[in-house]
Amino acid sequence: MLLLCSGPANRDELISDQGSAANQTAIDIRLSHQFCRIRGFYATPILNDQTIRDTGIGMTAAELSENLGTIAHSGARAFVSAMQNGAQKISDIIGQFGVGFYSAFMVADSIEVASRSYQPDSQAAVWVCSGEDTFTVQPTQQQARGTTVTLHLKSDATEFCQEYRLREIIRRHSEFISFPIYLGEKAEQENRQIAIWRQQPRKTEKKEYHDFHRQLTLDPTPPLTYTHLAVDAPVQMYALLYVPASADKGIFSLRKEDGLKLYSRKILIQEYSKDLLPQYFRFIQGVVDSEDLPLNVARESYQSSRVIAQLKSLLTSKVVDMLSKLATDEPDEYNKFWHDYGGYIKEGIATETSQAENLYPLLRFHTSTYPDGLVSLEDYCQRMNANQKEIYYLLGDDPQSITLSPHLDYLRRRNLEVMLLTEPIDSFMLVRLSKYKEHPLTNIASADFKIPSDEATDNHPDDSHILETATPDEWLPILQVFQSRLGDKVSSVRMTDRLSDSPARLVDPENSISAGLQRVYRYLKEDYEIPKKILELNPSHPIIKSLGKISSDNVLRDLVIDQIYESALLIEGIHPNPASMINRIEQIIQAALSQ
Repeated sequence: MLLLCSGPANRDELISDQGSAANQTAIDIRLSHQFCRIRGFYATPILNDQTIRDTGIGMTAAELSENLGTIAHSGARAFVSAMQNGAQKISDIIGQFGVGFYSAFMVADSIEVASRSYQPDSQAAVWVCSGEDTFTVQPTQQQARGTTVTLHLKSDATEFCQEYRLREIIRRHSEFISFPIYLGEKAEQENRQIAIWRQQPRKTEKKEYHDFHRQLTLDPTPPLTYTHLAVDAPVQMYALLYVPASADKGIFSLRKEDGLKLYSRKILIQEYSKDLLPQYFRFIQGVVDSEDLPLNVARESYQSSRVIAQLKSLLTSKVVDMLSKLATDEPDEYNKFWHDYGGYIKEGIATETSQAENLYPLLRFHTSTYPDGLVSLEDYCQRMNANQKEIYYLLGDDPQSITLSPHLDYLRRRNLEVMLLTEPIDSFMLVRLSKYKEHPLTNIASADFKIPSDEATDNHPDDSHILETATPDEWLPILQVFQSRLGDKVSSVRMTDRLSDSPARLVDPENSISAGLQRVYRYLKEDYEIPKKILELNPSHPIIKSLGKISSDNVLRDLVIDQIYESALLIEGIHPNPASMINRIEQIIQAALSQ
């Protein structure tokens, strides 16, 4: 099977300096069989030979020995030995030894390679080997220039003589090669597909790109975007990359795995190559073709290949360019992209050890100003107040609850925009995303968060009556009541001027681990214990004012204090059991109605 795939490739290498001969090359596959007699009548033919013939430049006897007589060295003997004892997977063995030609012995008892060189007065010769340490080369009768390979198949490998099986192999591995391939006695060429990625982009219609995407994936929906690449340096490469319209693979999709189709000279090398793009770009589909990749590369050397590293760097850069262009030229389409694939970009920033900054322009966020829209970091910076130096963000569990967060009160009334981060990956992303350009990212839920005085200047007349300056003596009794009731559930209770519409909020003590890292630990460790927080009260809120007037023997006081604390937990997304609040709410209602 592999010989069928690698045969054209080897011919391509041999005739690389003979352009005229290459143009005349064709590959012909013939099947021979013998009949077995069963109970007096002829049964289905048993096929046992497979012959592959080309019309290339051929080889002399010396070239046969040089090119094929390597079974005693370069790992070939070890390959045959490993294959025979069956200690490893066949795919692993092939990758380990890098001997594609000799992998044919997996299905053949012996192989004959007869060839006549294009050189004048050359003598045809045949190379014969049965997978042992030795081989023979002797003269043979062959009039036409070219090479004929005959596989004498093992009894359990006759499937590779079936036309349907060979046709499947041809279409998978050699569908796009330039050399025509003929199967059996039919005059019809088997490989008739055009390698669209090898065409000039300016001469290729949009419909052709969409048709090829449908052929590649069986997805009838046109891709969201695509890019067609033809690059000569630092590595030669042709590529056609697609972003599917949806992240969901349909049940009929041909792309069951992530990865790009990797070709060398239009011959399929790897069906799902995961080494050509970083993991966070695994949603990209398409093909990559490079003549700089050797066709006989072993798997371990392929993965560490300098060419692969260059291809990966180049392709990654081109994907970023493609997405940036989509964001600039078609923002509505990019918003669709972000809905399905935004998490992959955040994952890239969280995991990328270098050049994560290249992904920053691709980020989009919901904000307190545009909770239903998407805002880039650059857009945010362009709208910052003149004296604002930081990018404000807030972590939450879902888009609905975070917009009600008490942490937003103070900034919302001053028209200060806050990015709303509600996905689990956000906490991991923030470990690396600490600043954008010269602007650091700041969590507004931090206890030490301070708005610069020039930004906090009250420019809104209706704000003057909302916030009150609390004196310690005035509010000490209610603070003591809260502290006594909550005990060691909180580190402390204090008043704040950072709240307007909400009665209370929870913040981390100064110098404690950041909220982002706390969320990371929560996702990684189920038993992670959240550090005790500070409960901050809004002295101007009616509930807090009323609590200061309720007597100690009123059952409502303790119930309301517990509810205020657990509501703050709930809004932070750290309440251990929200359903437990139902009973208390009912008690509060009952106590209120009885008064």
